[in-house]
Amino acid sequence: MPQTQDYTRRLIARQSITPDDAGCQAQIAAWLQAAGFEVHDYSSNEVINTLYTRAGGEYPQRPHLLLLGHTDVVPPGPRAQWQSNPFAADERDGMLYGRGAADMKGAVAAMVTAMQAFTEHYPDHAGRLSLLLTSDEEGPAKDGVRVVVPALQRNQLLPDYCLVGEPSSLHRLGDNIRIGRRGSIHARLRFAGEQGHTAYADPADNPAHRAMAVLQAITAHRFDDGDEHFPATMLHVSNIQAGTGANNVTPANLEVRFNVRNNPATPAAQIKAWIETLLAQHDCGSCRLDWEVSGEPFVTASGALVQAVDAAVAAVLGLQPVHDTGGGTSDGRFFAAAGCQVVELGVVNASIHRINENVRSADLDLLHTLYYDIIRRLLTTGG
Repeated sequence: MPQTQDYTRRLIARQSITPDDAGCQAQIAAWLQAAGFEVHDYSSNEVINTLYTRAGGEYPQRPHLLLLGHTDVVPPGPRAQWQSNPFAADERDGMLYGRGAADMKGAVAAMVTAMQAFTEHYPDHAGRLSLLLTSDEEGPAKDGVRVVVPALQRNQLLPDYCLVGEPSSLHRLGDNIRIGRRGSIHARLRFAGEQGHTAYADPADNPAHRAMAVLQAITAHRFDDGDEHFPATMLHVSNIQAGTGANNVTPANLEVRFNVRNNPATPAAQIKAWIETLLAQHDCGSCRLDWEVSGEPFVTASGALVQAVDAAVAAVLGLQPVHDTGGGTSDGRFFAAAGCQVVELGVVNASIHRINENVRSADLDLLHTLYYDIIRRLLTTGG
């Protein structure tokens, strides 16, 4: 029986609230070095990034399969609302509770035990097997995988396949895999005017009046219709701020923040250019658009990695997983941008970031078996 549940408990016990790794990756290094894995430190600022890698005896560099995960977790929230200590990994009725149980210390543990078992059974496997962990996935993601991928490229360690352990399943383990993600764009639009008394102010100086037509056009616009892999691009306003709070004073400034989830048919540059043209067409006065692309959309519609994941889920669980691109963003986007095949497979995501986060204990052992089977299919001759 694999040690996946034990490893998960030991990782949950480390209070690795982002970006603090709390010693998780050092513990994993001890587990994997005993299995012949080299350990390479790619830490940046206060973020811990570690690559664990092992070349096989047959064609030692290719193919290269990299498993990707993170050791950081979100804060637990009010501890009084938890039924047990969020960092004590309590088991009740076949469920393991604790912060990170589902997102994603359980998957990290399953990856580690699968790698240990695979290298024990196939010490001269083909290609290269790696695990990359970061403590900056739940945070701003600026010093994590974003900075590691260029370093791997320089060191000729960029993988062919990237298997991400994010909790992709919806109702039961393996019912859903993510073969891509939409892009994510954060924007801030600021309108400047002149504060005044509502009885005397010139409407042209009120930034709220000038902003309304622009916001109506932006929120009503349909960018695309989506395709077989992606829903339509969506723009949502998240915040609007203006005024002093007084009901007889016009605002000097108005700020709108919005987020765009885009698919490949509508790239970020095209969306920004459209909004800038719209602003130029309206009497916006003094306005400023700040733009941050958090992630570009990507998809791995076919290929050896998708085939291996589908085959493993069918063999182990008797399921044909749905392929989708839902959810937010993941660190897989950085490898996809470098030309790697990327697929996400993990546990059920219903409780992630919630009070009493949990995972089905038996699913951890099944996930170990899934990862082992995927590795075997990709890194053994005739696998």
